[in-house]
Amino acid sequence: MSSLKPVRGTHDLLPEAMRAHRHVVESAREVAERYGFEEMATPIFESSDVFRRTLGDTSDIVTKEMYTFSTKGGEEITLRPENTAGVARCFISQGLAQQTPLKFFYSGPMFRHERPQKGRQRQFHQIGVETIGVPAPQADIEVIAAGARILAELGLGGRTALQLNTLGDPESRTAYREALVAYFNDYLAELSAESRERLHRNPLRILDSKSEQDRAIVADAPAFGDYLNAESRAFFAEVQAGLTALGIPFELNDRLVRGLDYYTHTAFEFTTTELGAQDAVMAGGRYDGLIAMMGGPSTAGVGWAAGIERLSMLCGEAPPARRPIALIPIGGEAEARALILAETLREAGLKIDLGYSGNLGRRMKRANRLNAVAAILIGEDELAQEKATVRDMDGGGQEEVPLARLPEFLSRYL
Repeated sequence: MSSLKPVRGTHDLLPEAMRAHRHVVESAREVAERYGFEEMATPIFESSDVFRRTLGDTSDIVTKEMYTFSTKGGEEITLRPENTAGVARCFISQGLAQQTPLKFFYSGPMFRHERPQKGRQRQFHQIGVETIGVPAPQADIEVIAAGARILAELGLGGRTALQLNTLGDPESRTAYREALVAYFNDYLAELSAESRERLHRNPLRILDSKSEQDRAIVADAPAFGDYLNAESRAFFAEVQAGLTALGIPFELNDRLVRGLDYYTHTAFEFTTTELGAQDAVMAGGRYDGLIAMMGGPSTAGVGWAAGIERLSMLCGEAPPARRPIALIPIGGEAEARALILAETLREAGLKIDLGYSGNLGRRMKRANRLNAVAAILIGEDELAQEKATVRDMDGGGQEEVPLARLPEFLSRYL
């Protein structure tokens, strides 16, 4: 029966977990809407070129983690490992350049073949926002502010910290890259094999190496700030000033990098100390070179993505389910009438649980197990008088209520 277990790295979302998941998504969606982000969705799979082109043929995601396969028609497609590339593809293929600025919110599953661990699965879920077509630092400030507000609404504002860095413009990044390559070349024999491989194709990634032998070398590496030109310094200063004006605290972290060349200027992460090694719960940055690299017009972009599973773990116990009202018919005539009555009450917005079988005792036990807030009892005597007995499951009191007045009477339990 092992084949009937969930595939490694996937998990079922049973009702309690689904409530926690939905709480994150619905809270984020509501906050994002306040900031003017409109919800959209891209396909769960894309042409593999969408991710190879954006993530780089030599990145870990492309070489080790993508779920890629051929269709019956011979197309090579990939389950999306992240959503920014899909949003950028949509921007190009739907011809949205004349509609900028655009502000999108999304949620949904992503897929990466990596070692499952706490807060990291092979099928995982993300929320995210993207602002496209705004080159000014105001977009960075607003995107970060929306993320901070979502975390605050989830009760996580004091349990996460904003890490902030700048990657500068392409000119600054090129100068820094050359300085890094020169520095690490002096320690070539001491670098890990992975960092030696990264040295000439992606040297910035060495800065976030987890290898202990690399960390000692990285500690004395050149600082990005020493290679920023005046324009890049001014941009970053404006981002910091905006966050300060909004009362959003941040910590400067010059080792926070994005290895791909289309990232520019702001890079940021909201981190926590409560999830072990998986400390980033929301991460993003500015990607002004992405859309042009994919073949679209030169277009600015900035956004972030956050793991729903990690946010759910931080939030803890799921919000309580809405308590139902148990409708308990007694006798054949009452069973038939209860079907109609249940629909009438549901139409009025009430959550009604209609038991399918069993005597009064069994059905009352079911009502208790479901944590019903009230029970409606109808039998032959009640039907003869066009009434129902409503029992309050918390206080224990009960009263007879005309069937026609039930929706109004039960509105106290909405």
